Amino acid sequence: MVVIMKKKDTKETILTKKDIVKMLLKNKELNVQDEQELLDLLVDQPISIDVDKLEDSTMTFGDRVADKVSEIAGSWFFIIMFILFLLIWIVINTMILTSGKEIDPYPFILLNLVLSCIAAIQAPIIMMSQNRQAKKDSIRNQNDYRIDLKSELILEELHDKMDIILKNQKEIMKKLEK
Repeated sequence: MVVIMKKKDTKETILTKKDIVKMLLKNKELNVQDEQELLDLLVDQPISIDVDKLEDSTMTFGDRVADKVSEIAGSWFFIIMFILFLLIWIVINTMILTSGKEIDPYPFILLNLVLSCIAAIQAPIIMMSQNRQAKKDSIRNQNDYRIDLKSELILEELHDKMDIILKNQKEIMKKLEK
């Protein structure tokens, strides 16, 4: 189906169903006459997608590593193990290794260096994972919008059909009363 629409500058443009759907999904003005064609197009074809499946199929090795690092670094197990590591480091360097044999004496400069290096590497990896999650959420939101749009159009069609049924019922009741 081809539809001719007039835009604000009075030029005529020829649009297909696909163009109409694109316009609607991009929140542009849509002519009321095209609603039925758009509804038929949306009702006949599934529009939902499995975002997780789509994302899994496009993940690279780096994406998987970033997700795994984020998963581990954001767990209670990691936090508890890291606290234990810090306590063991401090105890070894203050109580066990004394009299000038300490690997890292009291201000713990080596420990600070190790912690800074871990933070410098860990933060960008976690941010990469969060950026991917944000993209995934954006795709999921767009998918939800399309599904909501389809549901709204189907409900409008059902509402119109109910109006027709009620109108026909009133006409039948009038004829029966005569």
